[in-house]
Amino acid sequence: MTSPGLEYTPNAPASVAAGAGWRGVLAPPVVALSTLLAALVATEAAGVSFRDPDNVAAGYLALVGASVALLVGLDIWARAARRTRTWRPARDAMRAVQRERWTRHRGISVAAALVSFYVTYLAYRNLKGVIPMLRPDELFDSQLAAVDRALFAGRDPATLLHDVLGGGLMTHALSSLYVAFIVFLPLSLAVALVFARDLSTTLFYATALSVNWVLGAASYFVWPALGPAYADAGLFAHLPRSEVTHLQQILLDDRVAWLRDPTTATPQAIAAFASLHVAMSFTALLAAHLLGLSRRLKIALWAWMVVTLISTIYLGWHYVVDDVAGLAIGAAALWLAKLMTGFDWREARRRQQAA
Repeated sequence: MTSPGLEYTPNAPASVAAGAGWRGVLAPPVVALSTLLAALVATEAAGVSFRDPDNVAAGYLALVGASVALLVGLDIWARAARRTRTWRPARDAMRAVQRERWTRHRGISVAAALVSFYVTYLAYRNLKGVIPMLRPDELFDSQLAAVDRALFAGRDPATLLHDVLGGGLMTHALSSLYVAFIVFLPLSLAVALVFARDLSTTLFYATALSVNWVLGAASYFVWPALGPAYADAGLFAHLPRSEVTHLQQILLDDRVAWLRDPTTATPQAIAAFASLHVAMSFTALLAAHLLGLSRRLKIALWAWMVVTLISTIYLGWHYVVDDVAGLAIGAAALWLAKLMTGFDWREARRRQQAA
């Protein structure tokens, strides 16, 4: 998701400038604290310590936080440049934009949403890690694979994609695009935090992304599964080695070590149902349509969505059923975020179209 532009609207009503009430501001922290509490309870029940595996959550928070700070500077400069019609706006013009747009209320709200997102992610990672302890010896790969084959007249959908798309270059291309999700997600969040037209839109989208973590973790507990690449590795043995096969092996090694000794090992991170790559991508796509963002952005997000769907099946991360569930989670996250924040997307769309 991105902003409709870097427009400066000097006559915007005060409600737009303020952007959100306390309901919207509190929504991301409420999601974070609730998920954190659930993770603390789950790790205690599993007999393992709550942790930040390899400091990933802290690292992402620091990196994305720095990126958001830089983007805020870019936002101020671009709006001042548009107002003064020069690429070198005076400091007074930039200070005026900063005072008007980046108020203390907006700055604290954006920072809280960013921290909340990564606290939720941290809790999600711990919940994901303890699934084998709390649902031991329960895997639904055979059932999910059977549904897939029933949908495709007895054939495995991954095999069909391999036959149609081939291997070689296509494998490496889809692998790179799949791994690019680690850039897509924080970029989507950072751009929304900074460039959304008003604060209510920012908090609505940030809340929706956080809710995805919660619904995804819940789905893992409902139907634990490893995914086709682990449950039936022979289907993918003919594909060339790629970034994804390397990553899949690392995750498998982590899972084996975790199950052997969870006191020192990195928490396992394998879970097929449902696909959060698909869920998060669909949330971004639906948000772009709901808010009436630019046609080019929507086309780009549709292309990303299609590639994500194909790559999850082709590379063996997910079953088709997982992707369908991911679409449902992505839509549900927006609906729940709307309820939590009180966001009126119709009004936001009208403002966007009037700009």
